Amino acid sequence: MTEHIRATINGQVFEGEVVANELLLDFLRDRLGLIGARQSCEVQVCGTCTVLVDAAPVSSCCYLACEIDGRVVETIEGLVGTEFHEEISDAFVRHAAVQCGYCTPGMVLTAKALVGSAELSSEDAIRHAMSGNLCRCTGYRSILDALIDVFDSHDPARA
Repeated sequence: MTEHIRATINGQVFEGEVVANELLLDFLRDRLGLIGARQSCEVQVCGTCTVLVDAAPVSSCCYLACEIDGRVVETIEGLVGTEFHEEISDAFVRHAAVQCGYCTPGMVLTAKALVGSAELSSEDAIRHAMSGNLCRCTGYRSILDALIDVFDSHDPARA
């Protein structure tokens, strides 16, 4: 069984059929070739499959492709070349926040969704906000330092 959808994905309109039980992660990777979202835990725990749907982070491993009908989807591929991508990439390099890079797209997209949030007024708040994104390599301190730099640059009250 298929469903007809129309969605904007990385600024491009997609209109077509999706299998009713097709996961968004599989749709993005296998049908559209957008491989930045990665498969890992398959149970909405690790954040490697994070994409933005209507600017909110979602776990594409547990989100049906048919649910993007009428929505705006952004993957890491759609973020590349933007000012935010440049800024966060520079911060991650400056703080050595990337090792294998498997989790990085999900971290970056989650951070984009959180930028400008008044709720991120402390290091503990940032830790909590990013707790759905796991990294098995860096130990988090470098990632946290990079994110603090990025969030501070978007909130003059915190700078």
